[in-house]
Amino acid sequence: MRYAGLVDRIAGEATDAWDLHFAASEAKRRGGDVIILTIGDPDFATPERFTEAGIAALRGGDTHYSDMDGRPKLRAAIAARFQRQSGVPVTEENVVVTAGAQNALYSAARCIAEAGTEIIALDPTYVTYDAVIRGTGATLVQSPQPAASGFRVDLDTLAKRVTPKTRAIFYASPNNPTGAVMGRDELEGIARIAKAHDLWVIADEVYGDLTFDRPHISMASLPGMAERTVTIGSLSKSHAMTGWRSGWAIGPALLARHMTNLAIAMHYGLPGFIQEAAYVAITEGDAEVERMGQIYRRRRDLMLGALQGVPGIRCLKPEAGMFMMIDVARSGLSAKDFAWKLFEATGAATLDATPFGPSAKGFLRVAFTISEAELQDAARRIRTFSEQLANNKKVESAA
Repeated sequence: MRYAGLVDRIAGEATDAWDLHFAASEAKRRGGDVIILTIGDPDFATPERFTEAGIAALRGGDTHYSDMDGRPKLRAAIAARFQRQSGVPVTEENVVVTAGAQNALYSAARCIAEAGTEIIALDPTYVTYDAVIRGTGATLVQSPQPAASGFRVDLDTLAKRVTPKTRAIFYASPNNPTGAVMGRDELEGIARIAKAHDLWVIADEVYGDLTFDRPHISMASLPGMAERTVTIGSLSKSHAMTGWRSGWAIGPALLARHMTNLAIAMHYGLPGFIQEAAYVAITEGDAEVERMGQIYRRRRDLMLGALQGVPGIRCLKPEAGMFMMIDVARSGLSAKDFAWKLFEATGAATLDATPFGPSAKGFLRVAFTISEAELQDAARRIRTFSEQLANNKKVESAA
């Protein structure tokens, strides 16, 4: 049987990035001594009152079709929270509720790009961006955020990546996988390029509530950017609701209407009981977000301290989020080989960051989504493995 060319565009190295994660998950299910540091799924249960709101809605018969763009009260709550945090005057007409941030990214891209156009993505970037962009038929153009600069945006190179075919710039701040948070000067540089070439900016701000050392600034808050920015948000990370698939896009009202038409074709509205839980999370969840953010900060500091001075590796201090990048280039192994050999030798499963983009080559991404006791154990395993590698290199050099 024949398939559309789409199936090739949405496959490739990015989808292969999860092979070690799948292997580790299967080994853990079989009872193996495995510590999973590969995935950004919070270990916290969804706060009880969010869950109870969903349960109450179900028991109350909230099992029917819902609004295609999301319930008005939820969209209004998302708009109000965004306006309070960013200063951008938006209403529910600017908001579309989606099946997680992933659905928001793809829906926005489908309404903006098509075959014959190009989208620039700042590299490293989340691995699904590749399929999201190529799935529209557009060409993905990567622009580096070099490791040597601490994964900061290279504005000169970004400007050179723009062509007459360019339709949009994709970026994530706070960034996954690096944890870097863009400063105002960096955002203003991107904004100048976008306005000069009449480009959209799709700003993935999923980790915006989980910053440690640098405040998060929304691109839409910059002068002249609200009308050309799509802000992507989600409850998955900040509110420990990954399985609820609750996300949104905020942008111009006309784009919101186009995305609503696409929602009719894709899912025909999202479950009402999930939206009721999301409403409580948005309107009552700030204290929970703060609590979890403090835990992630402690976990970051724990790992930085535990892996300081380990031979052959170097940890970069993330400014936000639930991940840390570890440079393993000096170990003598590629990041992929290091990750697999580490897992086979110790059961500690990390993620080769190379599929996140060329700038991430030589790095592992390590998640803080396990308890502090498990993190200490994982750090011990990484240290032991790295020390053995270093000792073996010394023996080989002496021979």
